[in-house]
Amino acid sequence: MEKIPMTRAGFAALDAELKSLKTTDRPAIIRAIAEAREHGDLSENAEYHSAREKQSFIEGRIKELESVISRANVIDPKTLSGSIKFGATVTIVDEDTDEEKTYQIVGEPEADLERGLLNIKSPIARALIGKDEGDSIEVRTPGGEKSYEVLSIKYV
Repeated sequence: MEKIPMTRAGFAALDAELKSLKTTDRPAIIRAIAEAREHGDLSENAEYHSAREKQSFIEGRIKELESVISRANVIDPKTLSGSIKFGATVTIVDEDTDEEKTYQIVGEPEADLERGLLNIKSPIARALIGKDEGDSIEVRTPGGEKSYEVLSIKYV
């Protein structure tokens, strides 16, 4: 099985979600199903069907998280330095618009662009890997070619 690179913070967040699903959500949905069963005919019981659907989602998410966590390769960015690699926090500037953006390159399960967490498999991250401060990169996006310059690299 392929190892999944992940930061310590990303691993902790997934582990916390798994614990919450197992200790809070799963018991709550089991109680809701039992309560819905007490209302009689299950074939016309919307509460029962809704609870079963939610239970199915919770069990699926638990299996998914257990799989990801078991394959996690936790990497501490603080132990790294040098050119851009997994875990780097990179500030880039769009060479056309002068718009600055800061991203941390993280594993797929913890990626969230709105929070500045860039999936290592994304086109921008792949173009950044191995680059140093001052380097320019070309990235093919759905909107066309974009040019960025690397302003800073930090490992925090």
